[in-house]
Amino acid sequence: MIGELLSVGLAGTTATLAVGAYAPNSRLFGPVIGRGPTTSRTLYLTFDDGPSSSATPQILDTLARFEVPATFFLVGAHVRHSPDIARAIHAAGHEIGNHTDTHSKLHLKGPRATADELWRAHETIVGVVGQAPRLFRAPHGYKNPFLAHAARDLGYHLVGWTFGVWDSDCPGADTIRRRVLAKIRPGAILLLHDGDGYDPHGDRSQTADALEGIIEDARGRGFQFGPLADLLA
Repeated sequence: MIGELLSVGLAGTTATLAVGAYAPNSRLFGPVIGRGPTTSRTLYLTFDDGPSSSATPQILDTLARFEVPATFFLVGAHVRHSPDIARAIHAAGHEIGNHTDTHSKLHLKGPRATADELWRAHETIVGVVGQAPRLFRAPHGYKNPFLAHAARDLGYHLVGWTFGVWDSDCPGADTIRRRVLAKIRPGAILLLHDGDGYDPHGDRSQTADALEGIIEDARGRGFQFGPLADLLA
């Protein structure tokens, strides 16, 4: 009987830790911003895994034409590869967040490796754009018990997302647009990708091509776009 109870307890603990590690908005390992107020028809655009020449410049042009703010969670190694694009994001007034240095899956990392991933990307971003990030998003949303401490040392707020549309699978610009329209709802933080986390040359042009339609569809439904910084406590 005792053995059975211990097995049940261990299974429950394992399941809880799995939720904390894999669920992007889980608060088990610390506070996470996963959506905005549901009382406001405001959406928050975010882009992961850049910067990249395949998509980021076009996305910046579209955001400028429609006067829409966005947050870009940048990979440190990609910033070193394309510093001019990172500076263009900052110059356009968009928020820049930390997305680790090598797009590492943090649920497999210990405390030192976790801190190193954040610190190296932090130092790169500060060195290139001249301003420290305030936000951090874990690659794939995978977290660990050490992340909150490392993020707190850098003054970061952890950010998840309300929904993504698997645009990184490159299903076509029209499909990306339709998927977003089907999911938008008040306060949603939308996850899109302007780069490939593992390849600075990765092609995310379909996301860039879909963006104009995404903005037009959302505004046609009575939504507006706000800066993610509005959600900081």
